[in-house]
Amino acid sequence: QVHVVESGGGLVEPGGSLRLSCAASGFSLNYFAIGWFRQAPGKEREGVSCITSTEGVTNYADSVKGRFTTSGDNAKNVFYLQMNNLKPEDAAVYYCAVAIGRPCRVGISERTFDYWGQGTQVTVSS
Repeated sequence: QVHVVESGGGLVEPGGSLRLSCAASGFSLNYFAIGWFRQAPGKEREGVSCITSTEGVTNYADSVKGRFTTSGDNAKNVFYLQMNNLKPEDAAVYYCAVAIGRPCRVGISERTFDYWGQGTQVTVSS
């Protein structure tokens, strides 16, 4: 069974930084994509970023380009979302998701992803 666990959320002031981690396990296929999504209260879930395991190619939502960076350690199946210069509008529950056997797409659609973590809360407030 595929298991996905994200962590690293917390409370930061505007302009601060956080690094989220995603540990994925329970699958043998080496080709997959890791997506990061977020959902604020009353809002639809939004794609934030995606990284393809083999190529390391990344996609980002326009709202986070230049501020967020996704990376990972394929050998350990641990992936990261480094968030810099956080803004109040970045506050949300952040989810890590895994797409088996598929690459990232520009749109970062949640329909692409097969398995999801439980979410970690990011709060941005002064």
